[in-house]
Amino acid sequence: GLVRVGGRLGNSELSTDRKYPILLPSKARVTHLILQYYHRMNLHVGPQSLLFHVRQKYWPLNGRTLCREIVHKCVTCFKAKPVVCEQLMGALPKERVTANFPFNCTGVDFTGPFSIKYKNQRKGVCQKIYVSLFVCFVTKCVHLELVTELTSEAFVATLKRFFSRRGKCSKLFSDNATNFVGSNQELRKLHGMVKNPDGVLSGYLSSEGIDWKFLPPRAPNFGGLWEAGVKSFKHHLKRVVGNSKLTFEEFLTVTTQIEGILNSRLLVPLTTDIEDLNALTPAHFLIGRPINSIVEPNLFEIPECRLKIWQKLTKMIQIIWKRWSNDYLCNLQQRGKWFFDKNNVRIGDLVIIREDNMAVCNWPLGRIVELFPGNDNKIRVVGVKTQKGFFKRPISKVCLLPIEKL
Repeated sequence: GLVRVGGRLGNSELSTDRKYPILLPSKARVTHLILQYYHRMNLHVGPQSLLFHVRQKYWPLNGRTLCREIVHKCVTCFKAKPVVCEQLMGALPKERVTANFPFNCTGVDFTGPFSIKYKNQRKGVCQKIYVSLFVCFVTKCVHLELVTELTSEAFVATLKRFFSRRGKCSKLFSDNATNFVGSNQELRKLHGMVKNPDGVLSGYLSSEGIDWKFLPPRAPNFGGLWEAGVKSFKHHLKRVVGNSKLTFEEFLTVTTQIEGILNSRLLVPLTTDIEDLNALTPAHFLIGRPINSIVEPNLFEIPECRLKIWQKLTKMIQIIWKRWSNDYLCNLQQRGKWFFDKNNVRIGDLVIIREDNMAVCNWPLGRIVELFPGNDNKIRVVGVKTQKGFFKRPISKVCLLPIEKL
């Protein structure tokens, strides 16, 4: 038989089902089926409204928790408001935490296009120009180069200028340039050049012994180092230039000055010591002092025997790297987000791929067919198979469907 709730509404004019609702156990399968039925019949209402409609006839034990569980596990509701997967923030790569020469391990990114004009030009078509940003993995030093066209020859020339000034790097990191795909034809050219380098670019990199590594597609958080550099560059450029059209020389001057400002930014906060006025900056690893610091005293008249310049220079370099190890490196210990360890996704899980330029209802459905674990065996990149093919995506771009495992 059925067990009904005996409450205090026996003398009311309500119906029998509302005065004495049927008692439902919380762990019974039939209880979940009834709640799912009411959830669908009432057009996928929220937990509070679902509990109200169910209690017109039934009284489920632990009803609020059950209703929240039913709503959160509803696939239709999840598709309307998907939640991306998360995983514990991984450890920094070896290239970021090992002392090395500046720009030996470098990240590169492009930004633009920007418009420049010819000298004395008032009207007419402006020329497009791009900025290539190189950032050191160890010291966060920044180097900016102007690129006039998106061709392999122009990019090779940019690399040659960079290597001539900062030294040849052993590893070059970049994203796979899918973020450049857009309505702009030049950006499509850049995407093709970076993702599929032709003989000119690949031949130059192989001849120089440079290892070019790409990040997973649609994973800007993997390249946060150079993304932050691009953001800082645009921050200064917009406030200095605004909507003005500069000539090539003027734009080059502003870009170089911004490079000096970025290389003089603090790597660690200032200490409370009133005598410590020389905070560690990226420029310390390039020239031994901030680029915009005060002029050093003239030591030309002092005899060399009193200076012991090489010992002082060696000691100064050792002090800089010691501060890098004690101050800057320790600040990288804390995680800014993704604090907790989550269960890894598995092969065969159904997911929705998040597309930034597409409505939520049109996000493609796929199944995980390949896993790419990190050094800590945490899954942060997966391979998803959809109707349109195979896609490699970070877990921050996939939403795991709440389907119960049988």
